[in-house]
Amino acid sequence: MQVLGSRIVVAAFDGWNDAGEAASGAAEQILDTGDFAPVHTADPELYFDYQWARPTLERDPEGNRSLRWPTARMLRPVDTPEASAEPRLWLLTGTEPARAWQAFSAEFIDTALSEDVTGFVTLGAMLSDVPHTRPISIFASSENAEVREALGIDRSTYEGPIGILSALEYAAEQAGIPALSLWANVPHYVQTGGSSPKATLALLDRLHEVTGVDVPRGSLATEAAVWEATIDAAAAEDEDMAAYIAQLESKRDTWDSPDASGEAIAQAFERFFRRTGEGPGGHDKPPR
Repeated sequence: MQVLGSRIVVAAFDGWNDAGEAASGAAEQILDTGDFAPVHTADPELYFDYQWARPTLERDPEGNRSLRWPTARMLRPVDTPEASAEPRLWLLTGTEPARAWQAFSAEFIDTALSEDVTGFVTLGAMLSDVPHTRPISIFASSENAEVREALGIDRSTYEGPIGILSALEYAAEQAGIPALSLWANVPHYVQTGGSSPKATLALLDRLHEVTGVDVPRGSLATEAAVWEATIDAAAAEDEDMAAYIAQLESKRDTWDSPDASGEAIAQAFERFFRRTGEGPGGHDKPPR
């Protein structure tokens, strides 16, 4: 029996939780290859700081102006019969809220319960000391013993600052919805316009393994190959960069592998916080 059931929320947010736009890219891929209808949308006035997540001014084809406000929403699939036993994905996505996380989490978990959701998966990505030349490692963890046993995943030993994904995962478990998290490690030295399609592809592959839902990948494989080739070309012209990548490659098996331990992921988080200025000794600047 599928430990997450057949009605599974996949949560991914822009911002802190989304290095290389890997998690939001996975959510977009799911949305673009399915048919979804909105279930619930958060009121932006309650949860967002407009100085950090600014609204945008847009024009339609007729030239009319409108404002797009940062928000978050849950969507349900509409292209599969309700009676189907096949697992289906709901989406919870948008901008990470700036305030009232407990209320935000409760609001969406209540919505999930009203939708009879049976499982909850969060997708995240963090900048890590990993080489782009190796497969992107995905760390899967859960606080739910049945989920860990069924899927053969770890219980994270990380302690420290969190993002909205951890708050939602905790709230889901408290409400009786089995939850797990998937985090991609994105090379921190990569500067290719922001997105890391190789990490998005890895998240979707792992999502398929834990949910049984195979999301069409579209052109992601080609984009990932171009992404890696672009970085290879830059490294070929920079001896320091090439030497650094070689150093990361030699360290890969010590912590960044498909079987990475909870201790290893905790070390990765600590490096991430030091780099972004969060946590002890940091400069209290918002992560980017």
